[in-house]
Amino acid sequence: MPEAPVPLSLVKDLARHLRAGHPWVFSRALERPPRGLPAGAIVDLTEGGRFVARGYYDPHSPIAVRVLTRDPADAIDANFWRRRVAQAARHRERVLDLSATDAYRVVHGEGDHVPGVVVDRYADFAVIKLYSAGLATHRAAILDAVRSALPVRGIYSREEAARDDDPATAGDENPKGSVAWGAAPPERITIREEGVPFLVDVRLGQKTGFFLDQRENRRALRRYARGRARALNCFGYTGGFSVQAALGGAAQVTTVDQDADALALARENFSVNGLDPNVHEFVPGDVFAFLADCKARGEKYDLVVLDPPAFAKSQRTVDAALAGYASLHRAALAVLSQGGILATASCSARVTPEAFLEAVKEAAFKSHTDLSLLEARGQAPDHPVPMQFQEGRYLKFFVLARM
Repeated sequence: MPEAPVPLSLVKDLARHLRAGHPWVFSRALERPPRGLPAGAIVDLTEGGRFVARGYYDPHSPIAVRVLTRDPADAIDANFWRRRVAQAARHRERVLDLSATDAYRVVHGEGDHVPGVVVDRYADFAVIKLYSAGLATHRAAILDAVRSALPVRGIYSREEAARDDDPATAGDENPKGSVAWGAAPPERITIREEGVPFLVDVRLGQKTGFFLDQRENRRALRRYARGRARALNCFGYTGGFSVQAALGGAAQVTTVDQDADALALARENFSVNGLDPNVHEFVPGDVFAFLADCKARGEKYDLVVLDPPAFAKSQRTVDAALAGYASLHRAALAVLSQGGILATASCSARVTPEAFLEAVKEAAFKSHTDLSLLEARGQAPDHPVPMQFQEGRYLKFFVLARM
């Protein structure tokens, strides 16, 4: 039998946000922050002595409690985790066409009512990341739930330290990993995205190995690459957008990234798709410096992709991030040819779609460039966003044309 939940009283008038479906409770929202309560303890949030929600406690994070259920009859035990992970897995089978895709997010934290838990599937392997110290106590039960829900050969764990209140942008520091269950993943896992193969390094790659949230945006870019002579993918990582641009018809694609190992894998991803990497360019280095050099030489590209890491990792850095986005887009517009396509992304949860688009507009104004918005997109549907948790709407992806 699990231990009885510890009651914690909420500050007045905050319960309505939880009843509406928001999954986070910050420490300042507790009437009396508990002393000595261990990470992972199950707590009942109350208002005026009445039950509001049940969750787990994390004394190491500004988010003191992450809500797991608003049903007082829900016991947080092995069956609870098994049920939630199974529900998430079934939901993917309903909303994704998995006939030619075997890499996707199976559990998306708050989007699947298991805040802090991320599980990604890469063909015959799963990768798990826990974004809260409060989940360590429940790790064995979560692993068991993943084993029950997915027919995989092994589960690899990418360990996470407790950090700030933005799980959407956590994990950029390439945490250490270990085999959590079953077979160890190979150095390269071959996955398929709608039939397109990619090689993924789940041990050392960013996030869990690949940016699965951009899967459908990569596919959307493909149609804009048709007939383009030169394409440029900035912050290209292992070449996901680059490969799709080449498959879409771009004659020559340049991929720029500071990580030489990622670029080496990008070359392999061209090869496994029957594309000669020697026809294309892979440039290790700083994107801003590369764009400045291109401007100085008068080089132009018909398609430019900007997919930088998160510019804003805390609320206090948002203004600086928006200035950075504006500067990046001015540099990119200087090398975009007339009639060219700009595909640009922001994964900073604290930067709203409106603010991001304003930064692009500012860059266009200062560059004397006319842009038209063709598409506004977000993260793939295996990264769901609860309506009461707009913080989860972190990925913005705009496709624009230079008119």
